[in-house]
Amino acid sequence: MRALTRFAQSRLAWSTLLVTALVLECCALFFQYVMKLDPCVMCIYQRVAVLGLLLAGLLGVIGHQYRLIRFIGVLIWGISSAWGLKLALELVEMQTNPSPFSTCSFLPEFPTWMPLHEWLPSVFLPTGMCTDIPWEMFGITMSQWMVVAFSTYLIALVVFIIPALMPTKKA
Repeated sequence: MRALTRFAQSRLAWSTLLVTALVLECCALFFQYVMKLDPCVMCIYQRVAVLGLLLAGLLGVIGHQYRLIRFIGVLIWGISSAWGLKLALELVEMQTNPSPFSTCSFLPEFPTWMPLHEWLPSVFLPTGMCTDIPWEMFGITMSQWMVVAFSTYLIALVVFIIPALMPTKKA
């Protein structure tokens, strides 16, 4: 338990969160701009959830030695992971059981004080349809892979939450 606590409070643990979230964001942009796959509004929302994970990792890297900053990082990590998993599961449902009564909107519904799709449309403006399945790997769709990714983040959170919030012992 002591080794897990030390790792959870280390810069390496938070760097791992930061780097994996950055890789997911880069993959999303690769799919959009290199493979020419149009993201739907649910994909854009998941992109924002991954940005939350990236922010949590950045906070942890900067302030891993402070319990309050770790707490804020863990809180953002948990909210982003849970929200991302919810979105990914909803998208899987839309794709596996398409219904004219269950569709996604064409424009994201960001708060008026943070219209990301207007500020940076090249990243946050959806151009695809939620029911489209443009990519699979090993017979698993992109939205199903995101269920795996967000579930993994949640499992890692549970493994690290107790040790990460424990006070740091100064030597």
